[in-house]
Amino acid sequence: MKRNEVLRQIPKIDEVLKEHLFSNAFEISGRDVVTAMARRVIDEVRSEILSLSEAALEAYDTTRLSVSHIAGEIMDRLEEDEINHLHGVINATGTILHTNLGRAPLCDDAVRNVEMVSRGYSNLEYDVKLGKRGSRHDILQELMVELTGAEDVMIVNNNASATMLVLSAMAEGHEVVVSRGELVEIGGAFRIPDIMVQSGATLHEVGTTNKTKPSDYEKAINENTGALMKVHTSNYKIMGFTEEVELDELVDIGKDHDLPVIFDMGNGLMVNLSEYGLDEPNVPASLATGIDVILFSGDKLLGGPQAGIIAGKRRYIEKMKKHPLARALRVDKMTFAAMEETLKKYRDTSVAMRDIPVLRMISTPRDILLGRADKLSAKIREANDRLNVRIVDAEDQIGGGSAPMVFLPGVAVAVTSDATTTKGIERALRKYEIPVIARIHEDELLFSVRTVVDREMDDIAAALKEVE
Repeated sequence: MKRNEVLRQIPKIDEVLKEHLFSNAFEISGRDVVTAMARRVIDEVRSEILSLSEAALEAYDTTRLSVSHIAGEIMDRLEEDEINHLHGVINATGTILHTNLGRAPLCDDAVRNVEMVSRGYSNLEYDVKLGKRGSRHDILQELMVELTGAEDVMIVNNNASATMLVLSAMAEGHEVVVSRGELVEIGGAFRIPDIMVQSGATLHEVGTTNKTKPSDYEKAINENTGALMKVHTSNYKIMGFTEEVELDELVDIGKDHDLPVIFDMGNGLMVNLSEYGLDEPNVPASLATGIDVILFSGDKLLGGPQAGIIAGKRRYIEKMKKHPLARALRVDKMTFAAMEETLKKYRDTSVAMRDIPVLRMISTPRDILLGRADKLSAKIREANDRLNVRIVDAEDQIGGGSAPMVFLPGVAVAVTSDATTTKGIERALRKYEIPVIARIHEDELLFSVRTVVDREMDDIAAALKEVE
């Protein structure tokens, strides 16, 4: 068959769009979207035919060029196009703050408040009582002051931007003294020294990788020193022959030399979790040492939305609020809505531990984990009796660059198949309509129940149903 004869069998767009199956598509997606997709599919078919060799052209199945077949292909592509690039997944990895999976899941009240605020207008920058313009900086000020003991607070879009703003507002054109062992990379090649350069401050390293003493800070201070800074190394741990300057020691040095002390805490922990193996600094205790400014993430151990929270002495925070960067780094109404409901939980520690998913996962006792594992394993066996299913001990992690040396004793459901490789099962689950992300350990696929909630168990079982 000649190439031109095949090309002439390609239906016209108008002819294809007369098919009845497009009636709903026109209503849902719009005629312009459907027409554009039809044009794209037909252009691809034409390009494919033009690229065929003579032998392939002879074997070409021209039934693929029927109106009904082309229409079906267009509908399939429209349905694929409707799938959001950002969508929910089931985290069965046992890593609570999984950075690649969006870090902290929000508490139910935060989700409801985001929906309420985003559906219509809000008093984001309007003082309802006075009937005049307000400031978004005031929304969480009173609550955060109550919870942290700080004089004032400010919220920006993440902790890296908080670091940039703090350094620019407090030390631009001046030196900031930091221990060499605390010059961290926070991920994605974003490093403290690089952020320092962008802020206009000058880095003054002191000490060595494993040892920094109070005297190192004392010797570094000169007429151009603008601030002393401590960075919590939450994503790695130096062990062995080590020494570091504690916050209260650094505060004393700052007072002696009339210099502000900045603490880049990172993880945002608001409560004491030492009973769960988390010997991490928390915000109120850190501020109580007398530091001038603390900054931390909203979507790590705090358990809220992505944000960078700056708290401390009013004179410094006020300066940041007026800084040119403040507008570029500000957060939107949905972040404020989620953050407020999250923070309100911290008025009572028991409520925070119960309602904030991150804290609830960290503190889940073993008997509850075993009960969940029993429930999930039963559902998997019921869905697919061809699989090998057993309950095993597992090591769960905090994740999110927090507490790298802390492993939480966990429980997992281990799945294997005699007919399908473990990698094959893992790949199939990732392609399920609600992707299930699990981890392979010693050739078994583990579903750590610490990060799986009850409502997700049926979906995991359904995803495994067709596995051989």
